[in-house]
Amino acid sequence: MPTARSKPKTRDVPQFSLYGEPSRPDNAEPVHIELIETRSRIHDWHISPHTHAGLFQVLFLMSGHVNALMEDQLWEHDGPVVITIHPSVVHGFDFSEEAVGFVLTVDPHIVFSLGGGDVHSDIFSPLFLRPMAIDLARVPELRERMETVLRLLIAESASPRAGHTLMLEWLARSVMLLLVRLEADHRSAELSGRGEFELFSRFRALVEEHFKEQWQVGVYADKLRVTPSRLNRLCLKLAGQSAFDFAQQRLILEACRKLTYVPSGVSTIAYELGFQDPAYFSRLFKRHMGVTPKQYRRTNVLDEAAAAP
Repeated sequence: MPTARSKPKTRDVPQFSLYGEPSRPDNAEPVHIELIETRSRIHDWHISPHTHAGLFQVLFLMSGHVNALMEDQLWEHDGPVVITIHPSVVHGFDFSEEAVGFVLTVDPHIVFSLGGGDVHSDIFSPLFLRPMAIDLARVPELRERMETVLRLLIAESASPRAGHTLMLEWLARSVMLLLVRLEADHRSAELSGRGEFELFSRFRALVEEHFKEQWQVGVYADKLRVTPSRLNRLCLKLAGQSAFDFAQQRLILEACRKLTYVPSGVSTIAYELGFQDPAYFSRLFKRHMGVTPKQYRRTNVLDEAAAAP
């Protein structure tokens, strides 16, 4: 019997819809999600080499160990790790018995089209150009977000309600978009050098913690023990904007969220964001968003009666 440690001859490789299922029902959902243990336990934690019929898969191993055959390569990984698999890739797995995680299977249209001619319609395909193993050990917060979305997918699959198919597609794309962002960060680190990327990450964390205090660039630079000019150069290189503009954008983003979801008055929101002069807040907001805070609220709040003027 072929194992995940030896690639069988091409003519011997079975093609499945889901592992062990040679054909796909006509009414199959475009997104399928299951726990690793659901299918692997039945097969004694061994998944023989195979391909999938026009389906893309993403394996999320949250804990445990896997020996993964990817074409003619054997990968060995401890969780948390994500493995992406194109339909044509011969793959097989041997899991440790304590392996915990998810297997996400999606139709091609989930990967290749967001619909409506969106400029980002091909955003997911780079994940599947070749088999990828994406380490999640260094990004615990992102791992938690992914696991939350995956559990929402499990719940939605178990209890369909109105808009069931749309919800499955949105959740599947959400978790893949988190992977795209993680890979983009990795590429930035490779292009800029690990030291620069880590410095920018520390700056981004400081902005997230202190943007309401409206620190000057010099304060951020002092905290990071670099000069303001170096910090600005770094931000221009990795974010395409100055350090000041980066912090301002985070402040405006928070203002937009509060105007949309918090029924406080504009002046109150201004004070909460560290502005002593609500009129200055309104001018700054309009400069960034093109409309006043009140106009933005009228456009974005569905229940205007719930929003204070």
